[in-house]
Amino acid sequence: MALLLQLRTVSGLRGKADRIAKAAFRGLSFYTRVIENCEDEARFDETFRWPVASSIDGNEILEIQVFNYSKVFTNRLIGTFRMVLQKVVEEGQVEVTDTLIDDNNSAIQTSISIEIRYQALDGTVGAWNDKEFLETPSVHSEGDGRYPLETDSLLSGHRQGLDISPGKSNQQSAERTFRRAGKGVFSAMKLGKTRPSKDDHRKQDEPAVLEAEDLDQKAIRQGGRLEPDTISLASVTAVTTNVSNKRSKPDIKMEPSAGRPMDYQVSITIIEARQLVGLNMDPMVCVEVGEEKKYTSMKESTNCPYYNEYFVFDFHVPPDVMFDKIIKLSVIHSKNLLRSGTLVGSFKMDVGTVYTQPEHQFYHKWAILSDPEDLTAGLKGYLKCDIAVVGKGDNIKTPHKSNETEEEDIEGNLLLPDGVPAERQWARFYVKIYRAEGLPRMNTSIMANVKKAFIGDNKDLVDPYVQVVFAGQKGKTSVQKSSYEPLWNEQIIFTEMFPPLCKRIKVQIRDSDKVNDVAIGTHFIDLRKISNEGDKGFLPTFGPAWVNMYGSTRNYTLMDEHQELNEGLGEGVSFRARLLLSLAVEILDTTNPEINSSTEVQVEQAPSVADNCTGKMEEFFLFGAFLEATMIDRKIGDKPINFEVTIGNYGNQIDGMTKPILQRKKEGRNGDEEESELLQNSSEDEGDEDGELVSVSSSQPVKPLVTDRNYFHLPYFEKKPCIYIKSWWQDQRRRLYNANIMDKIADKLEEGLNDVQEMIKTEKPHPERRLRGVLEELSSGCLRFVTLADKDQHHSSHTRLDRERLKSCMRELENMGQQATTLRSQVKKNTMKDKLKLVQNFLQKLRFLVDEPQHTIPDVFIWMMSNNKRIAYARIPSKDILYSIVDEEMGKDCAKVKTVFLKLPGKRGFGPAGWTVQAKMEIYLWLGLSKQRKDFLSGLPCGFEEKKTARGQNLPSFPPISLLYTKKQVFQLRAHMYQARSLFAADSSGLSDPFARVFFISQSQCTEVLNETLCPTWDQLLVFDNVELYGEVHEMRDDPPIIVIEIYDQDTVGRADFMGRTFAKPVVKMSDEHYCPPRFPPQLEYYQIYRGNSTAGDLLAAFELLQIGPGGKSDLPPIDGPTDMDRGPILPVPLGIRPVLSKYRVEILFWGLRDLKRVNLAQVDRPRVDIECAGKGVQSSLIQNYKKNPNFSTLVKWFEVDLPENELLHPPLNIRVVDCRAFGRYTLVGSHAVSSLRKFIYHPPDKKAQQWNMTGEIVVNMEPEVPIKKMETMVKLDANSDAVVKVDVSEEEKEKKKKKKKGGEDEGLEEEEVDESMLDWWSKYFASIETMKEQLRQQEAAAAEAEEKEEVDIAEEIKLDDSPMKGFKGQVKNKEKSKTPKDDKKKKQPSAPELPEKKKKQKIDELKVFNKELEAEFDNFEDWLHTFNLLRGKIGDNDDNATEEERIVGRFKGSICVYKVPLPDDITKEAGYDPNFGMFQGIPSNDPINVLVRVYVVRATDLHPADINGKADPYIAIKLGKTDIKDKENYISKQLNPVFGKSFDIEATFPMESMLTVAVYDWDLVGTDDLIGETKIDLENRYYSKHRATCGMSQTYSIYGYNTWRDPMKPSQILSKLCKDGKVDGPHFGPGGRVKVANRVFTGPTEIEDENGQKKQTDEHLALTVLRHWEDIPWAGCKLVPEHVETRPLLNPDKPGIEQGRLEMWVDMFPMDMPAPGPATDISPRKPKKYELRVIVWNTDEVILEDDDYFTGEKSSDIFVRGWLKGQQEDKQDTDVHYHSLTGEGNFNWRYIFPFDYLMAEEKIVISKKESMFSWDETEYKIPARLTLQVWDADHFSADDFLGAIELDLNRFPRGAKTAKQCSLEMVTNEAEMPMISIFKQKRVKGWWPFVARDENDELEVTGKVEAELHLLTEEEAEKSPAGLARNEPDPLEKPNRPDTAFLWFLNPLKSIRYLICTRYKWLIIKILLALLLLIMVALFLYSMPGYMVKKLLGA
Repeated sequence: MALLLQLRTVSGLRGKADRIAKAAFRGLSFYTRVIENCEDEARFDETFRWPVASSIDGNEILEIQVFNYSKVFTNRLIGTFRMVLQKVVEEGQVEVTDTLIDDNNSAIQTSISIEIRYQALDGTVGAWNDKEFLETPSVHSEGDGRYPLETDSLLSGHRQGLDISPGKSNQQSAERTFRRAGKGVFSAMKLGKTRPSKDDHRKQDEPAVLEAEDLDQKAIRQGGRLEPDTISLASVTAVTTNVSNKRSKPDIKMEPSAGRPMDYQVSITIIEARQLVGLNMDPMVCVEVGEEKKYTSMKESTNCPYYNEYFVFDFHVPPDVMFDKIIKLSVIHSKNLLRSGTLVGSFKMDVGTVYTQPEHQFYHKWAILSDPEDLTAGLKGYLKCDIAVVGKGDNIKTPHKSNETEEEDIEGNLLLPDGVPAERQWARFYVKIYRAEGLPRMNTSIMANVKKAFIGDNKDLVDPYVQVVFAGQKGKTSVQKSSYEPLWNEQIIFTEMFPPLCKRIKVQIRDSDKVNDVAIGTHFIDLRKISNEGDKGFLPTFGPAWVNMYGSTRNYTLMDEHQELNEGLGEGVSFRARLLLSLAVEILDTTNPEINSSTEVQVEQAPSVADNCTGKMEEFFLFGAFLEATMIDRKIGDKPINFEVTIGNYGNQIDGMTKPILQRKKEGRNGDEEESELLQNSSEDEGDEDGELVSVSSSQPVKPLVTDRNYFHLPYFEKKPCIYIKSWWQDQRRRLYNANIMDKIADKLEEGLNDVQEMIKTEKPHPERRLRGVLEELSSGCLRFVTLADKDQHHSSHTRLDRERLKSCMRELENMGQQATTLRSQVKKNTMKDKLKLVQNFLQKLRFLVDEPQHTIPDVFIWMMSNNKRIAYARIPSKDILYSIVDEEMGKDCAKVKTVFLKLPGKRGFGPAGWTVQAKMEIYLWLGLSKQRKDFLSGLPCGFEEKKTARGQNLPSFPPISLLYTKKQVFQLRAHMYQARSLFAADSSGLSDPFARVFFISQSQCTEVLNETLCPTWDQLLVFDNVELYGEVHEMRDDPPIIVIEIYDQDTVGRADFMGRTFAKPVVKMSDEHYCPPRFPPQLEYYQIYRGNSTAGDLLAAFELLQIGPGGKSDLPPIDGPTDMDRGPILPVPLGIRPVLSKYRVEILFWGLRDLKRVNLAQVDRPRVDIECAGKGVQSSLIQNYKKNPNFSTLVKWFEVDLPENELLHPPLNIRVVDCRAFGRYTLVGSHAVSSLRKFIYHPPDKKAQQWNMTGEIVVNMEPEVPIKKMETMVKLDANSDAVVKVDVSEEEKEKKKKKKKGGEDEGLEEEEVDESMLDWWSKYFASIETMKEQLRQQEAAAAEAEEKEEVDIAEEIKLDDSPMKGFKGQVKNKEKSKTPKDDKKKKQPSAPELPEKKKKQKIDELKVFNKELEAEFDNFEDWLHTFNLLRGKIGDNDDNATEEERIVGRFKGSICVYKVPLPDDITKEAGYDPNFGMFQGIPSNDPINVLVRVYVVRATDLHPADINGKADPYIAIKLGKTDIKDKENYISKQLNPVFGKSFDIEATFPMESMLTVAVYDWDLVGTDDLIGETKIDLENRYYSKHRATCGMSQTYSIYGYNTWRDPMKPSQILSKLCKDGKVDGPHFGPGGRVKVANRVFTGPTEIEDENGQKKQTDEHLALTVLRHWEDIPWAGCKLVPEHVETRPLLNPDKPGIEQGRLEMWVDMFPMDMPAPGPATDISPRKPKKYELRVIVWNTDEVILEDDDYFTGEKSSDIFVRGWLKGQQEDKQDTDVHYHSLTGEGNFNWRYIFPFDYLMAEEKIVISKKESMFSWDETEYKIPARLTLQVWDADHFSADDFLGAIELDLNRFPRGAKTAKQCSLEMVTNEAEMPMISIFKQKRVKGWWPFVARDENDELEVTGKVEAELHLLTEEEAEKSPAGLARNEPDPLEKPNRPDTAFLWFLNPLKSIRYLICTRYKWLIIKILLALLLLIMVALFLYSMPGYMVKKLLGA
């Protein structure tokens, strides 16, 4: 089905120019070649073909545009020709000559002549007369669309000129053309010439196109007109591309990763609950993850308990199991030892949902609690928590913990993933289970055999039932006894909130057994794939459709080692069964009274479905040919081997199925058995309808031949065995077709992205152009999908899911196509990275859409059998080999030769066993309907004869049982093995003895073994002679088989260890081609080596396959013999291929060795470092006594070496440390390979490059009095402009900021803050944290805003502008310098003035809080001193065991500098150049130095609990050299967020003592203390760093107070030293507060005030200003470390990679030979301040009346008020009781007194108390300051009744109403609008507040009002004016005046009695009478019983 256009000529053109034409149809456009210098007529004579999938509609339009082509500018449009295709559709062929029209739709003189043909699907239109314009006569009818188009050309924007010969592969796509032309465009780009594009719609960014003369002519003929952006750049060899028509690419990663257990940690913090429903409850929270439960403590009598408790759950399970675990949070009311408590509400979510969140966590979110028992009830409260899930190696960024002061916006922070609505409804999930087929035998019970022997009753040996698990609930169907084809027709109903927060439903067929039930097969239904939450989305729906289940092999064994596979863990290795099921969801209307409100799982019968509901049964035909079987593991090589192919149970001869069905059928059962019988194995003896085709599912056993020591191969030379299988399935191919189209778009996209990344990595020019091309392909691919899928919408056997999925896929792809088009225009060089990320998201989305949830045809398994035992398998998805006549719909491996690596099943394939290849197969597969099968051989390499069985000799479409190749070509393969790097360490020395083994077809060769290296340079040419390949010549050229390269480690004993594998494709030269550029000689390329799933190094090599022509080998390019005789007969890589070398000098800075561990139990004493690179090297001087001084005496040494010009090919540099022992022995201590020297290469500065402008002055003007923090807003400076930078935040802005902060809070604060003496270090710290959070918020806001605009650029700009380097970008001398400011972007600096910083306290100086290690911010302080980890020992095979950490045996400190020699003179002639130090000038001496180290530990957060109670008792331990401080007596009881606030002074000597370890231990009363976690800091790098990390710079300079300057050197001294060291001119202090350094002028204040208020002149402020902007100073500048607090993760060696908490700290260092520093800053934790709160309860009003009067029946209440301040009522105080209030009015005049300790900064009350009676010591709790007042009704005999409560947060509560009338519910519910006050500012407040409680419908109602007065005093004030409790002295309150209503019944006795008898106690009296009667009867009975008995007994 295709539309063909032949574009002949365009005539009547004007002028002389280059012309190009573009033809477009259905969004796919082709370009012609350029016709150069053409005058009036352009003869194109080109043919284009559009393969079309859906019939062409008569209204569609074909458009042709003709352009003047320009190399430099955009092409200019001459005219357009548009044609409606109606006539073409009707007649099939039309020739047209017509004029063009211009932009204004008016005709022009130019005319065009074309011919169009259309051939419809059914061949109805247009007879093909081949002679017209097809070059090759066509043999077959074209009716069946037989174009072997390769997968790549899916939607290829460049289908080439048509040379059709079906079955051959002549029409290569442009990509292949280029393959011929060299290795992809890379090689062409290396030629360095570019030519502008020939297309119209790319404005100025012309893509690189190849120069014509550089490519061989054939390529030009075919590739002359392609869109350059769409050329694939994936190099031929790195098998990332599917180069050709007939081969598919293999997957390089071998090992299954799914089923392997990993470490996970789920950490949950329960902070508080609010609005819990219920009266006066005692809530506790139960936290459940999977099976494990933990509980919080219980809080008494509160609806808003505050817990702040932290729980950690550790798991070691496979990811699938982990992510399906359910996290359940439930709030339970009054649970104790005896009763289990009542559930208030619960919340469920699976672990996977948390893991998919950003940072794998929810932080401070509110979970909505609902009651699963009662669907109609609304929400039951909110629970605030943090949930995080960490896998090994994930690091979680915890948002910075600080005081939680913000008023909570609950609704805005719900614990729900994005996109889930806050109001979730209840829904019913109906899972309907209909029937299953093809179950395996599940028991060989002896009884069954006995029974069979006696009765002959052959039962099916399986009793299946289905179990469905969803959201932590299980449901089961009934058990169908003894049935391989059970029929259930049952539905299982789950009730769950919708949308559910659990992603998967697990459906499992299980076999019921008396002992234990086992799983037969498992299937997961992913809810995200069967629903869509968009506004045009749909509820989850599924089927009715079959799902296929895979698992272990079908033969039954009692202990199945692969049982896990049946549980759904890991990749199934065999078909187990298929199950017909459907799923529907119904949202419940909970208001409906009939609704069943239980959420228990229900099982009920379901109506069965029609047989044809899943599609019409069709006969499918699977054909396979085995072209090669090599690399067969030697363990299995001694017995004959055959291969079996199965699809479902078809073809499975060993353990497919017992077949009782045939008999049943013969017994005259009706045809409905037909379908199920077809699932069985159709074996040889079973006749076939047409008597011709019997399935042959396995090849003949063949004895393998030896390839080499490790591998065998099967002799499939010219004769290739085939298999074919007939099978019957419901025809649901459309599902697979749509998936295939998307899959191909995704593959193409992925390949394009790999190209782009490869280009970025190898620094090829213009990756952004390639990305644009990728986007263009993507958008045309998406459009294509929409047109193809459109015709699919009205298919009969579609389920609802099919229809909805199709719609949503079409929407998604259409949308994606549009986005791709807009993105394309936004891709610029600088936005490349961000756009690449967005495109990666497209890829993920596509891959997600591809996965079809409703299965159809089961996957195909290929098993290698030996001795009838299954050895190894490969699994191929059936969609990949499914045939379609529409190219795009065809499976990507259909009719292709696919390389398949067989692997071991199940767990056996884990670890090293799974890395060795069991067998490598070249296999050809074709699956399609039987009626399409005439096409099944189309993709095989040509040149074969078919060998058929006798029955099918002369039937044309009968499949062959083997293929005999008559044509074979002889080749020579040359493998140029140059070098490998970063290999796997396979020996205990930490090195390997690597050699490479190259496999091609059935030959293999090895390189030599190089001892003790991870970076071998083999430099060896391996020649494979007489390689025979079968098939046509031209196919070989484009389609060579792949080469497998395996790297091994040679061991002296035993077999070599496998170290990794990679694949390559050779470049092929046919005998008629010349060995000349651009393709030959081939270039060396890097291939990624894989070991299992992980990368294990790179191989640098090149491969060429040369055909040996008729003239024999003499025609091949000569091989030079071995050049250096010392290597023996080894051939080196020839000259044209090995890299071009030039002379480099490598200088090494030897500083010292650190932390060397013992070697063979002996300590290292006299180590030395050997450096080696490319065969040359140098040794350090010997360290004479490592203990005394581990530094080297000679600092710099160098050697010269020849290295490749191309930096990417530089060999690694090896660092080895050896220990010199007695008698001249050397022991290897450890080694390190520097795999890339790039960062150490020094390029001398280019003379012509613009220097820093040193002439003009640049004034950097600082306004006085503004804290420098606000100065990050620099204006862009140009280095040569005299800009004055005003850095100022205006006064008004400050005012605004003040007011912005919540309401009146600031005024109050300001008043307090005036007092300087109040401020301490903590004020500074908290202010800084606020700033940090504010900045984070602004950044997020800016990013979000930018996202919305789809303009990520804005955010970039914002971030860039605050980098003070902005002005001098591009003129930066050396890499590190440019790095620093870039890192600035990552910091949390507020950007530009547009984002004003909100400041709470304007006057407080701040420090910088880094929420990461300081090292991360300053590039590890490796500005000149680098640390290289020395490794030793094997890398563990199992991912879990040996981590890199454990292999580290020490560290080498030093540096490397590599440069080309000779250097330009001016460098060596600089003043003060010391030739001994080479490039390392100005390096400090490395003699031992004494330093005072002062460690400040502020606090720890989120510690991992160490005790059973889920808490820890942490204390600090510090270790540095021999000093070991354990601060054990100051442990903090039961805290996971302890505030330490301590500093420690340690004297140390660098270099011996330079690794500081700060650890947090858990104190235990008995036993040893456990390590919670530790962090290590390398002090030496900090000390010597240019960033001056010894003591951070404060923001301002002051000589007293909380911000005293800590450094013994003043800013001016530091500045002069820095200027001197950096050879910078300055500092020159001038008048008027100016200072000049180099050519920068800074201004600032010049006065300082001492504590007595005296002002003095000083330069320190100025100097400090310069230091804070030191990075702006040319040449010498770099960012200096500010005064800071760093946050370091705590790690525990027992739990590698998982953070155990974080520690906030900082370190100051002072050299001992300088003046001593002052005393340490006091950071001890703030002591809480003592306060007393006096609450007077004056009156109550409108309290609801609870009691009925005993005597009169009137409503009344006995009111009293209870109040408390601290946590759990331990200090509750009650008023006296106001009895018998008839109106709800109560008078009390009662005073409560609450003393409490309060932390102002954190707004928390501090209480210390023993946690339980058994606690050893008191625990300190911090709780929010909340006053609770409750109103109760007192009862004498029963419990008092709770009536209502109000809780007032003392920091912000509503102002009381003036009168009881004005007091309303609003004050509680609508807090946002109410004026809020703080008792700490007001001190005294009086007013009316409402009491509230919830009524039956959970609505809040006012249950009373209280008039109260709150008075807050400090402890001193309270002592001065004491007051008594209640109404006592001192300062007594008067007695209340209460009406005397207690004795009313005296006055009206009769009324009372009548009321008592008639109304109140009527029933009670009746009951008492009845009870009395009963008693009398019993008594009488008992009385007369004995006498009666005696009478009876004696028979009287």
